[in-house]
Amino acid sequence: MASSTKNEAGGRTDSSTTNGKAEDGERTPVEEVALVVPETDDPTLPVMTFRAWFLGIISCVLLIFLNTFFTYRTQPLTISAILMQIAVLPIGKFMASTLPRREFKILGRGFSLNPGPFNIKEHVIITVFANCGVSYGGGDAYSIGAITVMKAYYKQSLNFLCGLLIVLTTQILGYGWAGMLRKYLVEPAEMWWPSNLAQVSLFRALHEKESKSKGMTRMQFFLLFMVASFLYYALPGYLFPILTFFSWVCWAWPHSITAQQIGSGYHGLGVGAFTLDWAGISAYHGSPLVSPWFSILNVGAGFIMFIYIIVPLCYWKFNTFDAQKFPIFSNQLFTSTGHKYDTTRILTPHYDLNVAAYNSYGKLYLSPLFALSIGSGFARFTATLTHVALFHGRDILKQSKSAIHGAKMDIHARLMKNYKQVPEWWFLVLLLGSIALSIIMCLVWKEDVQLPWWGMLFAFGLAWIVTLPIGVIQATTNQQPGYDIIAQFIIGYVLPGKPIANLLFKIYGRISTIHALSFLADLKLGHYMKIPPRCMYTAQLVGTIVAGTVNLAVCWWMLGNIENICDVEALHPDSPWTCPKFRVTFDASVIWGLIGPRRLFGPGGLYRNLVWLFLIGAVLPVPIWVMSRVFPEKKWIPLINIPVISYGFAGMPPATPTNIASWLITGAIFNYFVFRFHKRWWQKYNYVLSAALDAGTAFMGVLIFFALQNEHHDLKWWGTKLDHCPLATCPTQPGIDVEGCPVFQ
Repeated sequence: MASSTKNEAGGRTDSSTTNGKAEDGERTPVEEVALVVPETDDPTLPVMTFRAWFLGIISCVLLIFLNTFFTYRTQPLTISAILMQIAVLPIGKFMASTLPRREFKILGRGFSLNPGPFNIKEHVIITVFANCGVSYGGGDAYSIGAITVMKAYYKQSLNFLCGLLIVLTTQILGYGWAGMLRKYLVEPAEMWWPSNLAQVSLFRALHEKESKSKGMTRMQFFLLFMVASFLYYALPGYLFPILTFFSWVCWAWPHSITAQQIGSGYHGLGVGAFTLDWAGISAYHGSPLVSPWFSILNVGAGFIMFIYIIVPLCYWKFNTFDAQKFPIFSNQLFTSTGHKYDTTRILTPHYDLNVAAYNSYGKLYLSPLFALSIGSGFARFTATLTHVALFHGRDILKQSKSAIHGAKMDIHARLMKNYKQVPEWWFLVLLLGSIALSIIMCLVWKEDVQLPWWGMLFAFGLAWIVTLPIGVIQATTNQQPGYDIIAQFIIGYVLPGKPIANLLFKIYGRISTIHALSFLADLKLGHYMKIPPRCMYTAQLVGTIVAGTVNLAVCWWMLGNIENICDVEALHPDSPWTCPKFRVTFDASVIWGLIGPRRLFGPGGLYRNLVWLFLIGAVLPVPIWVMSRVFPEKKWIPLINIPVISYGFAGMPPATPTNIASWLITGAIFNYFVFRFHKRWWQKYNYVLSAALDAGTAFMGVLIFFALQNEHHDLKWWGTKLDHCPLATCPTQPGIDVEGCPVFQ
């Protein structure tokens, strides 16, 4: 007869289930998960220990402080959670060997500073805390981006409490969405979140003992390649940066604009260019080693179609949108004469649109690839909704019913059912509380935020509609279709001339979705590592509140104490506080909030025909779905994923074709050839290699920044220049005169 054990979260666990193997009906249907994630659990391991709380909060505060601080610099630096994931392991083991083991009592509840050896579940919880410090401060630092634009660019005297509400409500709103969508995006085995497998492999490598008789252990392999990656990144990161983009075509044709437009890795189509820099390979689509092969194939199809067929035809054959007046690849804004658009010339002293100045200065133009990339975002948005409704709609409905009547579970879901679950109302309280506080903010500080209460409700509705379909795509393909432009496009039509309203609508309507998906990914990691759900809830909620408060405090201090921060004209030429990320945010508020989409995409607008891509994107998944129903035996047809195909040219610019091409080649090597022909090696080392390359590159990146770049010890020689393609940014239209470029007659 099976015995039962009481676990930390209050549930009861059948020892025969935790230590036995899954039966055939319980095995996960995803082969990659079956190969990597353990199908056992030890419910006796303590989780929310003093060590976990102490190291978790320290990791969270340290990461959010550093990421917020460095995001204002000319060379922004993002420090990933993997650094803390590795750094806390020896500290945790040191605490386990030195802290007293006796039990203390507080309010009648006993706890020990040292309940035993430092274990894998404590390590996971610490990493969840650390992830909160990255999701706020890393990436584009969205919430403080809006606050920085309001205070540094629009010179608003924003109230600190209002700023704190903006920062915290966007995060907690995302956490509320995540909790409501758990049964669709965490519990089903088919929602496998590929990026988590690298984390699982790293945790196992750091904690599990292996036999040394069958080659290197995963820990030895990880250490070897982390050190190799650490040492190697000194080359592309500092000594020989040209390795990031090796554009040999430009060297072969140094005087040809067309050749350099085709071959430049930075400013062209990147034909023939390649990168030997892991940071360049994984910069925009994440690690290619964790994306499934069918996802890589879809991205590759979209990339080839867009970069090698559509863009060349539009630029050289049809001169679409007066394309030849501008560089083929740039995220800058231009005038009709091919010069950079000076947004300050069309603003009033109160940062409203000066319509007379705008009409006098002229229309705003985009580079051809940038314009087409925006259009692809229109198609991707509607294609995502259609694709998920057709291919996953029935499963979502079935999951809704099974949540009530009980569903068949794989081994991981069954093991997790032994722990006390988090009631739905816990998340609902957070969700409704965030919505209420956000609406109160709109009413109390309506002059500062510009967004009316109904606009805030509109943003919530948009986030609710798109979080599930985008989550389905990310959970199955490791690609996250974005709709940042769509959010700004919509509110720009509804509320023209309101740049701050545009920013806040994007934060609540789009960025809350990003936060929700980040929380869901962590919930799935906890699912794989068998962390009690209530422990996950506590760690994520506390980490969110701590990180948000520190995030805003650092931002507020810097804006108040660094003179002329973000003001490039007023700063000393050598000042590092130029805020390039937030300048992009400010420019976006000018384009979509001040000038507005009506002038660019409305009747008479130069880019009005791109709006048809909304309809095209909605229709494209339909024939594929019909074919999958007519030919059910053809298992490859449902793998054709229009949103992911369109993701092949997402994020360009700032992502470059060379970034994406190198990502595709690397992913194909490991997730097709190695997976197919050396599966045992792939099972043991693939995700460990991904984590090792990430960790080594991140450690060296931090070291170079503090030891050399921060002290202005910069090298200047042939190998430190960009890709030696100076003509790639030149226009080719006759009569366009741009400095540094030949003029065609």
